[in-house]
Amino acid sequence: MKTIAITIDDQTLGLVDQALKQSSVPGKNRSQVIRQAVQEYLANVQRKAELQKEREIFHRNRGLLKRQALALIKEQAKP
Repeated sequence: MKTIAITIDDQTLGLVDQALKQSSVPGKNRSQVIRQAVQEYLANVQRKAELQKEREIFHRNRGLLKRQALALIKEQAKP
């Protein structure tokens, strides 16, 4: 693990300290809270990027997907 220096505004730091005083993050220190927040943020960024890729794939292939879905429905509707 590496030590880095960051600049954080007073209001945000106050919120971190307030959370530490409450039982919402028991036993943690500022570094742990900030590290966890960064990890969650990056995971969220990655999820959004993956969703965007999936949307692009669906958009590019919507005609094919529609035909396949209709064919499947037609096949399942046969007696």
